[in-house]
Amino acid sequence: MTPRRPEAGAVYAESRAVRFGYGGAEVLRGVDLSIVAGEVLALVGPNGSGKSTLLAVLAGDERPAAGAVRLDGRSLAGWTAREQALRRAVLPQQLALSFPFTVEEVVMMGRAPWARTPQERDDEEIVEAELERTSTRGFRARSFQELSGGERARVSLARVLAQRAPMLLLDEPTAALDIHHQEAVLGIARARAGEGDAVVVVLHDLALAAAYADRVAVLSEGVVAACGPPAEVFTEELLSRVYRHAIEVLPHPRTGVPLVVARR
Repeated sequence: MTPRRPEAGAVYAESRAVRFGYGGAEVLRGVDLSIVAGEVLALVGPNGSGKSTLLAVLAGDERPAAGAVRLDGRSLAGWTAREQALRRAVLPQQLALSFPFTVEEVVMMGRAPWARTPQERDDEEIVEAELERTSTRGFRARSFQELSGGERARVSLARVLAQRAPMLLLDEPTAALDIHHQEAVLGIARARAGEGDAVVVVLHDLALAAAYADRVAVLSEGVVAACGPPAEVFTEELLSRVYRHAIEVLPHPRTGVPLVVARR
C-alpha cells in the first residue's frame, strides 16, 4: 500500500514509554517522543545518552523491551518490512557494502521499496535528482568502496533521499563532513521538512541543532531531559548539567539563534 503523505503539523510517528537495553544495561528508560510532519527534530546529548539507540528503535531496527512505537497511525510492528521502508528511510552512521557497487547503483538501492509499483517509472529521474542535490553526480561511476568518508556520507544520504519516504531518520549525517557539506546536508533536511516530511537527525554539534531544528530533544542517561524549540530548551543550566561541563549560550548577534559554546 502506497503511504499517504502526512499533513503538516500531524504526528507521523511516536514512541511511548519505550525502554531498551543491551546485555542487561538499560539504554532507554521510558522515552516519550512525537515526530511531527513538516519539522526537523534533532536528538542531542552526550555520548551514551541513547540517541542512536532511540533512532534504531524508531526505525524498527531494534525492538523495545517495553513501550510502543507507532508509525503512520499503526504500531510499527504491524507494518511489513517493505511497508516500513515506504514510510521511513534510515541513514546509519556507516553504510557497509561487501561488493564494488558504483555510486549510481548505491543511490538506486533507495528505490528498491518502490519495485513493481507505478512509482518505479520515476526511478532514474529521482536518482538523477538526488545525485545532483548531494553534489555526487560527478563521481557516479566510481566504486563506493573507493570514496573518502565524506563522499560516502553524501552518497549514502542520496540513497536515503531517493527512497522518498515521508520520514527521514538520519544518524549523525554531518560527522564526516566539512563545514560546507555540513551546511548543505542540513539545508537538504530543512528543505525536506519544508516539503512536509518528518525529519529526525542525531547531532553532536549543538550550534547546528539550534540553527536547523524546529525542536530539539535533549537525551540524558536514557531519558528525554527536555524537548522543544532550541531557544527554549538550550539553557546554560540544562546543558551544563547534561554534558557535565560548563556551557555558555549566547544569542547570535545577527540572527538571535542560540550559540552554544563550552566555557573555557
